[in-house]
Amino acid sequence: MATATADAVAQEGRGLYRALAWRRILIIVGFAIALALSFTIDIAWGPARYALMDVASAIVSPGSVSDKIRVVVWDIRMPMALMAIVTGACLSLAGAQMQTILANPLASPFTLGISAAASFGAAIAIVAGVSIIPFATNFMVPVNAFVMALVATLIIHFISQARGVTVQTVVLLGIALVFTFNALLAFLQYVASEQALQSVVFWTMGSLTKATWEKIWITTAVLVFALPLFARHAWALTAIRLGEDKAASFGVNVRRIRLETMLIVALLAAVPVSFVGTIGFVGLVGPHVARMLVGEDQRFFLPTSIMAGALLLSATSVVSKSILPGVVFPIGIITALVGVPFFFSLILSNVRRSW
Repeated sequence: MATATADAVAQEGRGLYRALAWRRILIIVGFAIALALSFTIDIAWGPARYALMDVASAIVSPGSVSDKIRVVVWDIRMPMALMAIVTGACLSLAGAQMQTILANPLASPFTLGISAAASFGAAIAIVAGVSIIPFATNFMVPVNAFVMALVATLIIHFISQARGVTVQTVVLLGIALVFTFNALLAFLQYVASEQALQSVVFWTMGSLTKATWEKIWITTAVLVFALPLFARHAWALTAIRLGEDKAASFGVNVRRIRLETMLIVALLAAVPVSFVGTIGFVGLVGPHVARMLVGEDQRFFLPTSIMAGALLLSATSVVSKSILPGVVFPIGIITALVGVPFFFSLILSNVRRSW
């Protein structure tokens, strides 16, 4: 009798888990459909607007549309739309893993100063024409951005490992890094030539207008490189969310995984920033949306975070072209306007929990 009852309970538990897993899979599929729709609208909208069916035809069968539509879709708008997707995916994935390993809901490449550090590194290349790594002169901007992002990442990592350091301390450290690198960036702007100053100021606003196929492939390669590494540690990363002591009791090498993750996060944050400029709050909002929908299980949390970030930046790209006819606003301005209220809501919710 007891055995039959236990089997029935186990069977019911497996059924509930399968239903939950299918629900999460359907959420991911829903994000994919929404992303495809947003991608198509992003290509269709601009100074000259085209019907969605014409855009879909140009994507699927370029030879079936006029030369004008084909050139606009493939040479002008497609790179920008794809860059929005891969950049949003990279930043959201970076934010998701920072929140996981630091146990900090406010962690993201933007709020903890990693994006600011990458911006400063890229500005060194733009203003001074100096490569931090001498033999990387052909790729000064992305290499400088990565090196400075890595410096900020290591500072955060090693200080977060010190005894007695709290979540609030890490947040304050991130704020200090943001101000430090922004001050250094302002100094470079002050001494820059007029042409370099214009480039840096426009670049720091975040824009997709200079997207190229080469930049898309490089950013996509970084995302493809990071995904298997995170997927391999999916179980360990999920365990870390239960607490370091519990994760260690399961045999997880918390210190090693945290360091590896932070290094990959630096790469995920630096490469998109070096190409499109500073884009804030995507790495904060995307992971929280995913967490609310699918929970902390990394098998579902990772793909949902990627989809949420990609959809957020793709939709933002559409909005940036819809505010004023014929004008494309820098995408970093739009993400800040969306992200700041969300950031305030997180701070207030944490304050209420602390009381």
